[in-house]
Amino acid sequence: MATLNLGGKDIDIDEDGFIQDPSVWDEAVAADLAKTEGVDELTDEHWVVVNYLREYYLEYEIAPMIRKLCRGTGFKLKKIYDLFPSGPAKGACKVAGLPKPTGCV
Repeated sequence: MATLNLGGKDIDIDEDGFIQDPSVWDEAVAADLAKTEGVDELTDEHWVVVNYLREYYLEYEIAPMIRKLCRGTGFKLKKIYDLFPSGPAKGACKVAGLPKPTGCV
């Protein structure tokens, strides 16, 4: 396991760059994680996706399926890929501070 400085904190990440402890996540960490995914600045639309993912994860302890993410945010899948070019699982979940999804997100 590696350690990366994100949001001014040294945080453990896995081999794919996902943080290992979602409780250390904050908006500064999200901004730095976004840069690792090619997203230079998080817009309000990015935050809609990130906040939905965080709230869902905190309630159910799992990332939502992609249809649920689209329904919950009101964004079509193409829009989510526009916001997070590496996709909802790799990009959006990583920025939201979730562990690497194992299912279909």
